Amino acid sequence: MMHYDIVVVGGGPAGMAAAVAAYDAGCTRVVILDREPQLGGILMQCIHNGFGLHKLGRELTGPEYADVYAQDVARRAIPVLTETTVTNITPDRVVTAQSRHGIVKLQAGAVILAMGCRERSRGALRICGTRPAGIYSAGTAQKLINCMGYHVGKRVVILGSGDIGLIMARRMTLEGAKVEAVCEVMPYSGGLTRNIVQCLEDFDIPLYLNTTVAQVHGQKRLEGVTIAQVDGQRRPIPETRRFIPCDTLLLSVGLIPENELTRAAGVPMDPITGGALVDEHCQTQIPGIFACGNVLQVHDLVDYVSEEAERAGAGAAAFVRGSALLNTSINTQPGNGVRYVLPQTITDTTRDVSLFFRVSHPMGKVRCTVRSGADLLTALPRPRVAPGEMERITVSPDLLRRAGDTITVEVEELP
Repeated sequence: MMHYDIVVVGGGPAGMAAAVAAYDAGCTRVVILDREPQLGGILMQCIHNGFGLHKLGRELTGPEYADVYAQDVARRAIPVLTETTVTNITPDRVVTAQSRHGIVKLQAGAVILAMGCRERSRGALRICGTRPAGIYSAGTAQKLINCMGYHVGKRVVILGSGDIGLIMARRMTLEGAKVEAVCEVMPYSGGLTRNIVQCLEDFDIPLYLNTTVAQVHGQKRLEGVTIAQVDGQRRPIPETRRFIPCDTLLLSVGLIPENELTRAAGVPMDPITGGALVDEHCQTQIPGIFACGNVLQVHDLVDYVSEEAERAGAGAAAFVRGSALLNTSINTQPGNGVRYVLPQTITDTTRDVSLFFRVSHPMGKVRCTVRSGADLLTALPRPRVAPGEMERITVSPDLLRRAGDTITVEVEELP
């Protein structure tokens, strides 16, 4: 049994930022466990730019952004166990992991969960048809092209307009492929506005909303797909079916937080975010277990991942030092036009607390409000909001002390 102040599970951007923040907060016995051969997580296959604008004040590629934090880890001599898969975490913070050296057990003063997401597969979609070669998740295709140098197809249809799907539409075009269509089952795109412009509009790639892939065709290799518009229940409308010849289908149909370890530890979960229920320190409802990054909620910017992970690292360090993290309890809840709010609980009213939320559907000019009962605590006007872009509103200590047991985040459309 090895003993550490803090064990960080996951060596992506969240794990590295959390480990560095915990170390800087005074807990020097920190270790990072990661199943990949190197630190960086998903960033190592994201060779496009656009990372670090908010957090670092400069525009970097994914590997460059990861390297900034990998160097921070190295400068602090934080040990990293790569090619190590965590298989179990107990409520009393005993971490079991399997590596090329065998099975190891680590007793942690605090555990930070930063395992990231996985992609939803074709099996979850129940698309009719055969099982030919040429059907990939967008992230798998991205890794094959960017990290391994493979060319995955020449005529492509993409299902889903999340950020990975949009970026891969541009990447496939730059590799010489023809992107026939990007289909989105919802009436709006799930990606950032800048990605819609830079990846689709700039390359004249058509985006079909309220449209899905109804059937795939082909035996050994994909020969084409049948797309169709959908009704209000997202069911294909038969008379709108049409065939598109293609040899590759990329699926960008959502990310699922990797929370099997979280559930095994008995941590209560939020059914909307797919992650744990946490307070503003990113501590779950099991003391000493913290969660951050995409395993907590799916982010659209890695800069927000790093900020959240730093709060988790500082909170875990305070827990290990014995500092009290709890002095009150205010629950948060989504109101009109809001899908979820995070954190779900506020325990510290002595400092500013940022509430992160996503709206339920695109809206134009709005006012985001935080209310306690009928009392308006604070409001933030926004020119437009969309589900693909995370929103943030900050509540000051003075306002928190005025709040009751529950505060509600709502979005009001303005004329």
